[in-house]
Amino acid sequence: MILRTGQRVVFIGDSITDCGRRDNAAPYGSGYVSLVRALVDARHPELRLEWVNRGVNGDTVRDLAARWDDDAIAERPDWLAVLIGINDIWRRYTDRPDQAVAIDEYEGTLRDLLRRAVAATGCRLVLGDPFLIEADRNDPQRADTDRYAAVVARLAAEFDAVHVANQAAFDRVLAVSPAKRWADDRVHPHLPGHAVLADAYLDALGATTAS
Repeated sequence: MILRTGQRVVFIGDSITDCGRRDNAAPYGSGYVSLVRALVDARHPELRLEWVNRGVNGDTVRDLAARWDDDAIAERPDWLAVLIGINDIWRRYTDRPDQAVAIDEYEGTLRDLLRRAVAATGCRLVLGDPFLIEADRNDPQRADTDRYAAVVARLAAEFDAVHVANQAAFDRVLAVSPAKRWADDRVHPHLPGHAVLADAYLDALGATTAS
């Protein structure tokens, strides 16, 4: 377990992180953030961790940049967990292709945001892969998602961050079950899909058991 007593853990990202945290499921949302918090606290109550969710529905990395000072740096995290990129890709496959974020811009913007957060707060980073709940790697949106996830993996190595392989986690369950079991639109998971994500985060944090 890599989290330490009294630390502040801030999650930031898009709707997968938001998950109702600003309305009916305040303040943690009803998704993977809430599951991670509940399970870590249950297994390690002695740590007295502080948890913050700053996900916002629909965000791309451009939107994240616009609110970074207020919602990331000002929160003074000890750990900053970032999951962004799904909308950057998905917009290309909807009626808003002009709002898609090219991979070079995605990488450059995300690198700059991470650098600023570390410089300002000294936080450690947890970087989660964008994902698509689709087993066919030749599907165009899945192929794009794999490219953006590779960017996150490179940035995790560059910043000595904890890397959460969300796509690999879904690939494991998709090997034995249909995508509709986990999400209706391949993007927004049902609760069991959020549990798949939570398991991936718990593994990465070394918090899978109460030891």
